[in-house]
Amino acid sequence: MSIDSVSDLWDTLLGAQPDPPGLLVLVTAVIALAVVAFRPLWRIARNAVTIAHEGGHALVALLTGRKLRGIRLEFDTSGLTLSAGRPTGPGMMFTLLAGYIAPSLVGLGGAWLLGGNRITLLLWVAVVLLLLMLINIRNVFGAVSVLVTGAIVFGVSWYATPQVQAAFAYVGVWFLLIGGVRPVFELQKLRSRGRMPESDADQLAGVTHVPALFWVGVFLAVDVAALVVGSFMLAGQWLPAVSNTP
Repeated sequence: MSIDSVSDLWDTLLGAQPDPPGLLVLVTAVIALAVVAFRPLWRIARNAVTIAHEGGHALVALLTGRKLRGIRLEFDTSGLTLSAGRPTGPGMMFTLLAGYIAPSLVGLGGAWLLGGNRITLLLWVAVVLLLLMLINIRNVFGAVSVLVTGAIVFGVSWYATPQVQAAFAYVGVWFLLIGGVRPVFELQKLRSRGRMPESDADQLAGVTHVPALFWVGVFLAVDVAALVVGSFMLAGQWLPAVSNTP
């Protein structure tokens, strides 16, 4: 690859794309909401939320000095991240805390990038993160899930038109922002039926001696805050586009 080619690729990666067409942000929000609300679609798309959830556990485990043992993603959209280190203390607490807030925070970061029209950069960052996660996957279904997801994102970033890239990126970010909230309600529903005694919230209760319901509330508060802030960021892209539409 020549120096000019590398320079062009770098410019494409870091450069800002054109403003989104009018109503794109609103339409993609409706699509993402429909995917989250419609159970058959949610059962499939929820894998993306699980990938972000387990990736959050893994990243924070490494940042807090724990040793990452591996990640498993299951067909039923559940997941498991294993790390070694002290069973108590801040490292364990933050590692447990990260899972249910990770999808929403990733969505918030995506909204920030979209606010600067860095659509291609957003897609490539997603590909890199998925590749890093793939290294630590320890089961076949998990590897296939991450590979397929990464291939789709890379394909869109490399081959699709700017309009398709924008639509894909906005749907993905909206989906993480909205879809990050639903698992918290699912968690509490299962906990109330005694079907998740070892949930992240219950493990946090064991580590911190603070009731599990408090941690469910923390998950929900962070996710809703990310949704609100991210929505304002994305709306900031929509309103100028609409006002400039003839």
